[in-house]
Amino acid sequence: MRLFLLFIYLTTALSCSGQTQSEALDIPGETASEEILIVYLSRTKNTKAVAEMIQEKVGGALVSLELETPYPEDYDAIVAQVAKENETGILPPLETEVDVSQYRTVFVGFPTWGMQLPPPMKTFLSENDLSGKMVIPFNTNAGYGIGSSFDKVEELCPESTILEGYSTRGGIERDGVLFVMEGEKEEEVRRAVDDWLNGLGI
Repeated sequence: MRLFLLFIYLTTALSCSGQTQSEALDIPGETASEEILIVYLSRTKNTKAVAEMIQEKVGGALVSLELETPYPEDYDAIVAQVAKENETGILPPLETEVDVSQYRTVFVGFPTWGMQLPPPMKTFLSENDLSGKMVIPFNTNAGYGIGSSFDKVEELCPESTILEGYSTRGGIERDGVLFVMEGEKEEEVRRAVDDWLNGLGI
């Protein structure tokens, strides 16, 4: 009888211990949809398309970063302006305002500009306290990769948990190739995004 009671006690204790550990862990998959924010910057709508794929998979609020003074439409003009902002450290003011306090998980999406994180995303990360949150970067680029952009996200979010990011090739505005997230490319990216999110446990 004593052995039976001891068995019941140990089984109950282990069961309760397991529940406590699970509750204490910050498991990405347990984040509720209303606690997810997806913030993105998109000029040719490729990053926007990826952001929408993420939202379809995990839910959450979708927010586009808009500037108080929009960038010029001319490609050479925007390249020159962004180069100056990167060189001088200027952070362009945002028109977009969002209360990040209600979110636990924040996806940040952007194209690679000049092999760096675009200045508007630097503004967002500099002006919003993401301490204690999970930050997940995603990126589109013209074929040259993420550059230093993911490293910059980590630098600007020193008190956040940075999860593995996702990157894919988008348009090449310099060559007049703009929106490419359609047809086979869209399906390819959608499958890759699903695999990435599943790998993160989200």
